[in-house]
Amino acid sequence: MRIHILGICGTFMGGLAALARADGHEVSGSDENVYPPMSNQLEALGIELTEGYDPAVLDPAPDLVLIGNALSRGNPCVEHVLNERLPFASGPSWLGENYLSGRRVLAVAGTHGKTTTASMLAWILEQAGHRPGFLIGGLPTNFGVSARSGDDWFVVEADEYDTAFFDKRAKFVHYRPEITVLNNLEFDHADIYADLNAIQQQFHHFVRTIAGKATILVNADDAALKGVIERGCWSQLTRFAMGAEADWQVRMNEPAGRELTFLRAGEPVADLAWKLTGRHNAMNALAALAAAEAAGVAPAQAAAALAEFQGVKRRLEYLGEVNGARVYDDFAHHPTAIRLTLEGLRRSIGGARILVALEPASNTMRGGHHRNELAPALAAADHVWFKTSEAMDWDPAEILARLEGQGRPRRQISNLLKDLREAVRPGDHVVFMSNQGFGNAPQRFVRGEE
Repeated sequence: MRIHILGICGTFMGGLAALARADGHEVSGSDENVYPPMSNQLEALGIELTEGYDPAVLDPAPDLVLIGNALSRGNPCVEHVLNERLPFASGPSWLGENYLSGRRVLAVAGTHGKTTTASMLAWILEQAGHRPGFLIGGLPTNFGVSARSGDDWFVVEADEYDTAFFDKRAKFVHYRPEITVLNNLEFDHADIYADLNAIQQQFHHFVRTIAGKATILVNADDAALKGVIERGCWSQLTRFAMGAEADWQVRMNEPAGRELTFLRAGEPVADLAWKLTGRHNAMNALAALAAAEAAGVAPAQAAAALAEFQGVKRRLEYLGEVNGARVYDDFAHHPTAIRLTLEGLRRSIGGARILVALEPASNTMRGGHHRNELAPALAAADHVWFKTSEAMDWDPAEILARLEGQGRPRRQISNLLKDLREAVRPGDHVVFMSNQGFGNAPQRFVRGEE
């Protein structure tokens, strides 16, 4: 089958292209931003890429057009598909109906930690002797790719964002998993959801699609997920937690979270010493270990795999040193993620200074929906620079005032980098936080570029 993918350079659609190619389909794609690293990965697979959305790329007509959720009515290719009555589908629906059908699916959902937990789970299965397939919204360092075809098991990052302009359900309702992790739930994606209740409703719809003999692992510490489960659950339910009573628990044996003990029914079943830090990663590890056990992997074996887990690109990823300061790149999209990352780093480094450069880049952050939560989220930092833009609907001055002068807005990245270079001292930890490209600022800072 000849498949053309619109919006192919997004992480999800690019991964989907790789899976379709591995399944024997002839794949091509278009995007308005065709650039490395995704363009290089796709071209290496023999996938033809076209910059822009000229309808000529759909002549002759492919057998199927897959349309990414970033595209909407008015896009030239979308209008051509509709006018010419070309066969089309969303990426998630095609994945669920044509690729996941017949495979044993492990899905990881939640506002935070999806990418990391899915990567952990895939690595555990790999080390246990399986060759799992996966489609993950990031780049697991242990694998070096965000998607691959595999054998029986398939790990998918189950996103709650909407499916396509013609299907406003969450992506994850298309996946029909055998094992599901519900990691946590907070308000996000303000561009498509009015409030937390609207997102809980989508999670409820997801739960309704999961078979009775399937397993759902839910974070018992999370009140919003408790509300989802109370709306109805028809599957085998297992609870995991750090604070609450649960079937599975994790204990941090030192403040940074580098030494963990996992407990089942209150009894220790595995210990872990690893490189990751923070309460959030301890919970991610617990979820992955419990899900792996549901797939037949013993906890001790899973913990041994996690000891070799190298993390995910852009999750507090260490980039190098500048004037004796360590520099990190972090995919920050929500105040809770910012807070947990910085708190974990603080516990790890003690009293050393943390300098943060933050780009509020998601639609929700730019719209100011979380602005009242930003100052507490940044409390562990010693100094913060905000990358401002015309797209922001709020003034960061109110946030900076709450940081007691330890912050500064900057419209130009070059000025922000100049400030950082003047402020940084040996022993500091510099964290760039953005869920977009940040104008390549982290790499520019490490390389000494303006």
